[in-house]
Amino acid sequence: MDSGPEEYQLNGDLRPGSPGSPGALPSRWGRRHQPINLNHYANKKSAAESMLDIALLMANASQLKAVMEQGPSFAFYVPLVVLISISLALQIGVGVLLIFLVKYDLNNPEKHAKLDFLNNLATGLVFIIVVVNIFITAFGVQKPIMDTAPQQ
Repeated sequence: MDSGPEEYQLNGDLRPGSPGSPGALPSRWGRRHQPINLNHYANKKSAAESMLDIALLMANASQLKAVMEQGPSFAFYVPLVVLISISLALQIGVGVLLIFLVKYDLNNPEKHAKLDFLNNLATGLVFIIVVVNIFITAFGVQKPIMDTAPQQ
């Protein structure tokens, strides 16, 4: 009788004969497949998300500077300042949330419900950040127009 996939969990158990199992042949890259260390994977994923968050944070800071340079005479000054501020605050919140996600041990089943909630919360906040940034782009942030005409 063949074992079903439900018998093998994400704790490193592998089907006999599957890549990475003790009896399997080495891969074409010369190494055997190792079971995924979920904590290591989650930490790498969170680090990558944090780097993207930092890049967006820097872009929003630059946009805020450009809007502030244009001043209140710009037609969308207040909406852009509000949207960029919301985006910055949410990005900082997601960054802090990612720090907490990295701290928890994925192999502890008691933490799975909390980690699932925090992961869903982070995903929802990232979606909101994307929507806010779409509106920021729609309102347009332009650099101040310098008067290049010669003065008489």
